[in-house]
Amino acid sequence: MSAPGKGASAHVDQFVKGMLPPAELMPDMDFSGTKALASYPDRLNITAELLTKHIEEGNGDRPALHFGDVTWTYNDLQDKSSRIARILMNNMGVKAGNRVLLRAPNNPMAVACWFAILKAGAVVVATMPLLRAKELKYIIQKANVTFALCDLALQEELDAARMDCKGVLTSLKSFTPLGDSNIQLAHLDWNMQTGDGSFGYVNTSADDPAIIAFTSGTTGDPKGTIHFHRDLLAAADCFPQNVLPIKPSDRTTGSPPLAFTFGLGAFVLFPMRYGASTILLPIPTPDLILEAIVKYKATTLYTAPTMYRALMDMVKNANLNSLKWCISAGEHLPKATWEDWHETTGIKIIDGIGSTELLHIFISAGGGAIRPGSTGKAIPGYQAKIVDDEGNEKPRGEPGHLAVKGPTGCRYLENEERQRAYVQDGWNLTGDIFSQDEEGYFWFVARGDDMIISAGYNISGPEVEDCLLTHPNVFECAVIASPDEERGNIVHAYVVLNQGGDASEYTAMELQNFVKKNIAPYKYPRAITFVNELPKTQTGKLQRFKLRER
Repeated sequence: MSAPGKGASAHVDQFVKGMLPPAELMPDMDFSGTKALASYPDRLNITAELLTKHIEEGNGDRPALHFGDVTWTYNDLQDKSSRIARILMNNMGVKAGNRVLLRAPNNPMAVACWFAILKAGAVVVATMPLLRAKELKYIIQKANVTFALCDLALQEELDAARMDCKGVLTSLKSFTPLGDSNIQLAHLDWNMQTGDGSFGYVNTSADDPAIIAFTSGTTGDPKGTIHFHRDLLAAADCFPQNVLPIKPSDRTTGSPPLAFTFGLGAFVLFPMRYGASTILLPIPTPDLILEAIVKYKATTLYTAPTMYRALMDMVKNANLNSLKWCISAGEHLPKATWEDWHETTGIKIIDGIGSTELLHIFISAGGGAIRPGSTGKAIPGYQAKIVDDEGNEKPRGEPGHLAVKGPTGCRYLENEERQRAYVQDGWNLTGDIFSQDEEGYFWFVARGDDMIISAGYNISGPEVEDCLLTHPNVFECAVIASPDEERGNIVHAYVVLNQGGDASEYTAMELQNFVKKNIAPYKYPRAITFVNELPKTQTGKLQRFKLRER
């Protein structure tokens, strides 16, 4: 395939480029923070840096992915992803720039498909395994997704979404976790058995879109965030190099889904940048995580504070001698959790804050630089400050809005209103309230919006409200975060029933099951309080802060 001129886009389909924010609303992108960032070439396909490079250097036989009793080497992953890329382009008709939806739990074929889509020069739109048809439909239509690769076990909801997206999602192939099934329904598995793995990769520009990662959203609908090939490499070159130096012998495991940028970095970008390997768990329960650590002698664990609390009693009698690093993100890490884990295991948890908009962690601290209770400092390559409502930097010690900039930044897919709110004067305003001390450490205060962070999941309160309001017995409702020792927060719904409604435990259970059926189950309200009326302003706006005060 002929290479475009220096810096030119390789995308035949320019849809995503056309949906980028206008230039004046783009974040300031600073690549001068480290030598590695400043030396990126104009032509870049991330698969070359994470996969092909290791094989060209003679390290193809190193383990890349562990799954159950099966281990794939870098050679295996290269072969399978190349076969899939060829199928995408030759059998399905994927062209560079097309969006390909990827739906799967954490398994080797999910990773192979991720690489294959990028090798073909297309754009990955990965989706959480628990999403329902309604949520998938929105993503498909918003990103104008034409093609899909789906784990056979998760195809039912995607088929339902596809029925409502006729003329948009036109081509779908299913697969099994290792791509070796003889089940006739696993189309991709069958197609991979012919041809070879000699396909290379489309010579994309460093600034060609590589992924569209969807947030949970604070106002109901999730927002698509666009990240380039250059951004993926920058994320891999910032956090690991400066917080936990990864070696090829390291083995990583944990709980975040690959569709969550926390999981993408933890299990693909970071280990594969440095030739290490990942232990994939499709259902990351506490016992299975602990089993993986012991069985594979994992060196690195990525999960949320909720999971560390769930593991606390279990790890007391476990052999964790191999474990060197524990990383926490997805929600604020309480000091008490940090201290309990350190006392139990002797390991200092590395806390970090990132966002889907900025791709991955931008504030953290490791080793002797850790301050229990603090998130850390801006990692090299990023700048961060605390500002007031007008964007003026606040004195040290005073809480305010967290503003960040560096080699990654927010680019919403066709959402100029939210772009204006998130990016101001080139800085990314994350929606978090922090303070910064005299040493430069950042301390979390609160979320600045209605996002509910529960057990590491970002849940939009308004989305849950919208779902509840479609139930025939609900007149109106308000959803807030309610503090919970085990999960950090839980979803708490205050519900006004229609006249004659029965405010009983049975009705509460009925509403919970209704939410589970219509949107991702982890979003359901674990607490429901029936009230006669909701607090409102004179103009009719809900006063959620009064509910939080309860």
